[in-house]
Amino acid sequence: MTEPRDIIKRPIITEHSADLMAENKYTFEVANKANKTEIKNAVETIFGVKVDQVNTINLKGKKRRMGRYEGFRPDRKKAIVTLSPDSKELDFFEGV
Repeated sequence: MTEPRDIIKRPIITEHSADLMAENKYTFEVANKANKTEIKNAVETIFGVKVDQVNTINLKGKKRRMGRYEGFRPDRKKAIVTLSPDSKELDFFEGV
């Protein structure tokens, strides 16, 4: 997992994360085994910004059923990245 694009999977865009964007905080889905230092370096490399803080959240997969068959959704990891005040904004809605 040395490539930055293997660590950062995708941005998470919800109403709550859109509210956090006003505070210069961005939410990403990251690799389950990635630590805070790897996430910080990946965001700085991909987007060319300065990161102040990284908070991570481990989400366990929910139990789901299809008829008589049971299974689990996969486990996920989210990272809330706080950018420094002098950093530029990340624009996820460029083509919209």
